[in-house]
Parts: sequence; structure tokens; C-alpha cells
Amino acid sequence: MRNDRLQRCVGVCVTAFLTLTVSAVNAPAQSSVPDGEWHAFGRDGANTKYSPLGQITAENFVDLEIAWRWTSLSKSVVDSDERIRPRGFVATPLMVDGVVYTVTALGQVAALDAGTGEQVWEYDPRIYDYLDRPPNMGWHHRGVSYWNDNDSDDARIFIASHDLRLVALNANTGRMYPDFGLDGYVDLGAGFEREIDRSRMTYSSPVAIVGDTVIVGSIIQDTRLTLREANPGHVRAYDARTGEMKWIFRTIPQGDDFGVDSWGNESWRYSGHSNVWSYMAVDEELGHVYLPTGTPSNDWYGGMRPGNNLFAESIVAVDVETGQRVWHFQAIHHGLWDWDFPTGPNLLDITVDGREIKALAQVSKQGFTYVFDRVTGEPVWPIEERPVPQGNVPGEWYSATQPFPTKPPPFTRQGSQLDDLIDFTPELRAEAIEIASRAQFGPIFSPPVLRGTQKPYIQVPGAGGGANWQGAAVDPETGQLFISSSNTLIVVEVVKYDPPATVGYFTDPWGVGLQGPEGLPLFKPPYKTITSFDLNTGDKVWVQPHGDGPRNHPAITHLNLPPLGGGGGISSGPLVTPTLLIMNHGGRDYEELTAGAQTLSAYDKTTGEHLGSVDLPAVPGGNPISYMHHGNQYIALAVGSASGDNRPELVALRLP
Repeated sequence: MRNDRLQRCVGVCVTAFLTLTVSAVNAPAQSSVPDGEWHAFGRDGANTKYSPLGQITAENFVDLEIAWRWTSLSKSVVDSDERIRPRGFVATPLMVDGVVYTVTALGQVAALDAGTGEQVWEYDPRIYDYLDRPPNMGWHHRGVSYWNDNDSDDARIFIASHDLRLVALNANTGRMYPDFGLDGYVDLGAGFEREIDRSRMTYSSPVAIVGDTVIVGSIIQDTRLTLREANPGHVRAYDARTGEMKWIFRTIPQGDDFGVDSWGNESWRYSGHSNVWSYMAVDEELGHVYLPTGTPSNDWYGGMRPGNNLFAESIVAVDVETGQRVWHFQAIHHGLWDWDFPTGPNLLDITVDGREIKALAQVSKQGFTYVFDRVTGEPVWPIEERPVPQGNVPGEWYSATQPFPTKPPPFTRQGSQLDDLIDFTPELRAEAIEIASRAQFGPIFSPPVLRGTQKPYIQVPGAGGGANWQGAAVDPETGQLFISSSNTLIVVEVVKYDPPATVGYFTDPWGVGLQGPEGLPLFKPPYKTITSFDLNTGDKVWVQPHGDGPRNHPAITHLNLPPLGGGGGISSGPLVTPTLLIMNHGGRDYEELTAGAQTLSAYDKTTGEHLGSVDLPAVPGGNPISYMHHGNQYIALAVGSASGDNRPELVALRLP
């Protein structure tokens, strides 16, 4: 087997040779990942999404060709059972020692030869045989995690699965470890210190690993709620060798915990969520893991949980060895907008006014970027508490203020006003005004309203962001931050839920969109953007629309408009190299955009200039990665879906 770790001498020699073929740019100081490899969702624990490889450049990017394609194991399952309908193939692969590791939408893990795509091994727990549909987003999985033992040749692939299991697989063989946990797995439904509803919890994000510790968040269903009681989003840590639980961090404080007084009426006893459903970041040197937490239950009404509700919608730095809080910052007090943190923070070192800072940058759904000293938790630039609108829902508790970063500026539209409506033609403008009259404009943090009492606010950004789970990327050499975001909107009304329901009020339906005239967006472009900030100054460097958007729509095609950006939907995944910002598209809202969405684009990371695109066999869903193998730089990413003719594949590109 080409990944046989008994051949360590060969591996070392190859690595030394490849080092001579990559860019001279140094790897980030906080990264222990070899230049030509990709060991975590964001390449490294710092979540930079930065590769120092420089073989692919502005001059040759458009020459990229498909080197190999691997069809997802989910395809044959779906073809044989019409009841199983996964979402898109969204996993971000890893590359270690010449082997690519990935996971399908159904939780099947595969190892592939990095040069040919030939399958080395597979692990199929056949969860789909007994699990109808995972809660919330259904069948999808965003990636696996890699760990190796510094004292032996043991290397493991970890997956937190849809059926609440933490599984360790031998990286060489794909076999489970019988002595890990109980019979080869850890039961992630246990250890919460109170009973949970297993049917409303799942896992689909890669776990965080630092040293010999595996740290796990969770996904908790936040739709179709009727009870105030919900699963807590506590974060647990486990020993990478044994599966023994090492600690629990209570994202909803209990008993005498710090922050318990932010849950009025002892609502900490029954409230849930405040979970980490996306991925985390780790600083190996400091021994900290950084938790981006979500909204408490429920997303739209908090009368049953009065108070600010720590540690919901917060960044929490936790000591990896003890599980103790080091520092925290709450970005939203008493959340009512489903603006949970959807992505892990980015760690990098910056210099501000001559002062060197170990920084953490966290992008958000609401379009803010929060920048901290990751050692102390102090904001790099002031974050101000400002008054925000109050609502009219009976029994609700409203925070009088919310935090507003003074730098960097917002990277997406915030709040809504009449001037935001499209004006491509007078006719479209008039129709947009008529549609918008069904709701009301308002600033950011305008709260949900009680149905029938007043028009709902147009919430901008919507619950999908702004930024989303694909996250931002950084250049650790320059301090540049790159954010992919979508300009979205929803309207939210709540209705009273009568007994036996105890949830109080909830959305019915859950956050709805507001379609513009003739199927166009209601608001002006751009609809999907890339924004670059210099984190040494907090200033915006450039912003560009990402993708064509609906400019070929019959109602506006005669206007010959420039690119409008995307078409809404989720944001796109970023990859940074010494000279390039590489982005997938992932648009899904306009049929006429299908071909344009099946591309990978490159931008000059200094100026934002679009340098060109290469075609893909299907719409990409996962973030792209880059690695070096036998002297060739590759870009690999997941495309397609297991439904219909859009074949789910892992595709690798390289120069001819």
C-alpha cells in the first residue's frame, strides 16, 4: 500500500524533494502542516485555508485540466433506493502522505490515491439502513479529521456521524479500532449530564483536534419546535487513543457555572441549543480551542429564556487540557434572528500600530467581522454597544443594545430601506415597491413581530447570511482576510403556540423569503461578493461580485449588465495561495446559471481582478483544497449531488 508508514524513509525523502518544488513563501508560523498537504478543514488548526504552493499562477490557472474523478459511494446507494435523497456533496477533503480522505453525504469514508483518484479503502457504516433522515439539513457531511501519534506510526481518521457516533479509523486500512470507546466508537448521545432527545441531534461537521484531544460540537434541530425544553449544545472532548471523555464545556451554564445568571427564571435548566454546529479553530501553541456558538432555543422567540443567554452566539476560548473558559465574547445578546456563528474563526498574526498581535477573526451571518487578541480576548478595535429596535411580542425579553464592531466595516448589506429595491427598469422598480409594501423596512437587529399586529420587518441579512459555513480565508503572510458572502433577506413573523406546546411563540413558516419581480431578487446587486480586508489596519482593500448572477434573465438581458454576483443561496468556498484567491461558485437559484455555476474562478488576491474560470463537471458544493503530489500541484473539490443526473464526484485538477 502506497501509504504504508513502515516506509518512513521513502516518505521523508519524497517530502524533502517536494519542498524544493513549492513556492518559497513560508508556511504560517502557527501551522505544523507540510507545505504540500492539507490536514484539516481549513488546512490547519488555525483555519487559514491558505496553501503556500505556487505552481498554479495567474498566467496558467485557466489551463487547469481534470486529472482524475472519483464517484461518491453515495451514488450507488441512491440509485438502488429512491427513499434516500441526500443533499449536495459538500465535504472538504484532506490530503496526507499522498492519500486523499473524504466523506460522502451518507457518512461513508473513502481514502484515494492523491495522484490517480484510485480508491485505497472505504468505510461504510450503512447508517442509511436504519436512519430515515438526519434532523435539520438531512443527509450531508462536511468532512473528516486527521490525527497522528507523535510517538508511533498510528494515524487516524475521525468522523462524527449522523447516528451520534465518534468513530476512529486506521488511516492506512480504514478499519475501526476495537479498543476505541465501546466496541470501536464513542456514543455522542451520552455525556450531556441530562437526558436528550436523540432524534433531534446529529453530526455532520469535522471535529477539532489538538494534541491528543478530539473536540466535538453538534447539530440540534431548530425547526418544528413545540417545547421549551431542548437539547443543550455542550461541547465535549475525548482522548484520541481511547475515546475516554476528558471534559465538557457547558455552552448553557448550569448550577454555579459562570454566566448562569444570564438565564432568567432558571431557564438554563430546560433551554437548549447554543451549540457549535460548524467547525472550530485551535491554537496548538497556546493550547486553546475557539468555539463559535449558535442561537439558543428557539431561534425567533426568547420569552422563555429572559436575559443575555451566555454562551449563545459567542466566541469562547477554552483550555484544551482542562475544558475551562479562558475568555469569551458574546456577539448577540438574547438572539432572535438565527444569526448563529456558522463558521470557525481564522487565526493569524497581525501588526496593528506597530504592535504584534496573535489575532482571531470571526466572520458572521450578520455581516460583521469581530477581531480579537486570541490570547486575552481583547478586541483589536473597539466594539460598541449601540441601541437597537425593540419588539412587540408578548412576554419577550429584548436586549436594549447589541455589539457593533467599529472595524472592519460590514461586508454585506445590513438592514433594509426603500433605496435598496431593484431599479433595473421603471417597471421592475414599481413592482418591487409593491412587493415590499407587504413588509416594512428597518435597521439591523429589527426583531420578529407578532403576526397580525404589524407588517414584518425585512431582515437583512437573512438567516443564511452574510457569511456561512464555507467561511473566510486568510493570508498569514500579509494579514489579508477574504470573505465570501451572500446578500440575502427573509421576513419573520411569530405566532402563539397553544398548549400542550410550551415553546410560547414560533415562526410559521420558518423565516420566509420575499421574491422580487418576475423571479428576480427584490434588492439591488451584488448578490454574492468577495471582500478583502487588511487586518493590520482594519480597512477594506477591495470588494468584487462573485459570479454572473441573473444578468441573463429575460427581463434585464437587454441591458448588458456587468456581473451581478452569484444568484443568492449559500456562499462559496475560498482557497488562498501566494498570489491567488480561488473560489468555487455553488449558485443554485437560476436555471440559466447552471453552466456558469459549474466553474472554479481565480482572482488576483491583491487587487480583486477576476483572472479566469475553469469548467467543472457539476456545481461545486465543498471548499477547494490544494496539495502537491509527485511534483504537481493539484486543486481538489467535491461537486454534484446524489440526486438526479448531477453526479456526486470528487474532482482533482492540475496543469497539463
